[in-house]
Amino acid sequence: MALKKTKRKAFNFLRSYYDVYNQLKSESDKLKFLEAILNKQFLNEDPINLEFIPKLCYESQRHAIESSVKGWLRVNKTDNMVGLVIDPTTNPTTNPTTNPKEEEEKEKEEGEEKEEYTYFTHESFLIWFKECRSYLGLQYNVRRLSTMEKQLFNELKDYTKEDFKLAFKNFSSDKYWSENNLLIPKHFLNQEHFTKYLNAQVKKELTLGEKLMGKT
Repeated sequence: MALKKTKRKAFNFLRSYYDVYNQLKSESDKLKFLEAILNKQFLNEDPINLEFIPKLCYESQRHAIESSVKGWLRVNKTDNMVGLVIDPTTNPTTNPTTNPKEEEEKEKEEGEEKEEYTYFTHESFLIWFKECRSYLGLQYNVRRLSTMEKQLFNELKDYTKEDFKLAFKNFSSDKYWSENNLLIPKHFLNQEHFTKYLNAQVKKELTLGEKLMGKT
């Protein structure tokens, strides 16, 4: 079977994908759900003619999947994921002075660097988070993220800054607002909470955080 041509080397397989996958009973539905994710992430191909159940599962993760794809395209300054691949059955010409293991590690590091899509560092996130809390009338004097919060933050690297804004904006609606949940960033950075706020259907007239989109 011929290899599918893609320039992308890797993507983050989110916990939410795995949770949805494990809810599926049929092996056929599981395979179709995974194939839809893989073809979108590596080829930017939208699923066509998915059956009802795998389609529902894919739609529940569409925002995260498309954010990952858009981030890769933006970072790599391209609108095309399809490119040449090396056929593993051939012997490509190599530089005899190059250590294959070192080359592999270098490519891995470069790939990981390109996967940083949020355009936030830990420090800039804290500044942004403090501004958001200030808008809601809350003070925040913590100077650094805890080890747990850094880990949670790193798990959200597929999301863009606009995703962060929208998630906080929806959180600040009357439907979800709770001062206790913003005493520390850990609640907001938890992926389960973050995706819930990001995908929330919030009525505009109930939203307290309308100005956040333009302010932060």
